[in-house]
Amino acid sequence: MTVYKIPQSVLVVIHTPALDVLLIRRADASAFWQSVTGSKDSLQEPAAETAAREVGEETGIDCRPGTPLHAGLRDWGLTNTYEIYPRWRHRYAPGVTHNLEYVFGLCVPPGTPVVLSPREHTAFQWLPWREAADACFSPSNAEAILMLPRFFS
Repeated sequence: MTVYKIPQSVLVVIHTPALDVLLIRRADASAFWQSVTGSKDSLQEPAAETAAREVGEETGIDCRPGTPLHAGLRDWGLTNTYEIYPRWRHRYAPGVTHNLEYVFGLCVPPGTPVVLSPREHTAFQWLPWREAADACFSPSNAEAILMLPRFFS
């Protein structure tokens, strides 16, 4: 039985109080720098739970409820609907072409350790928010980063 990805995901802009943004490089597309992203595991999974899970899986940063960093995870109340890149459409059920993305921010202290999942990402960098937006391959990711000063002040 084929298990398809759910076309609902999160985008988590991880940043410091100085608005330096964490970008991670995809293992399956080495020119693509991005924030943390990931699909829900089930339709019932709350987006905030997806966000905390994906942050942990992709960066090793634990922001689940009950952890010191949980207070820094904020739902920005924004969603994006975008066309799934053709190169990744095979992961979704036949006929699925669009994804609904929930946008979050996560403020972490400077120097927060990052431990990548090598299966998913090969490198990371911290950049000032404008430079981070310029480095993103995804227009919705770049747009979210450009909104960061509005959501964190």
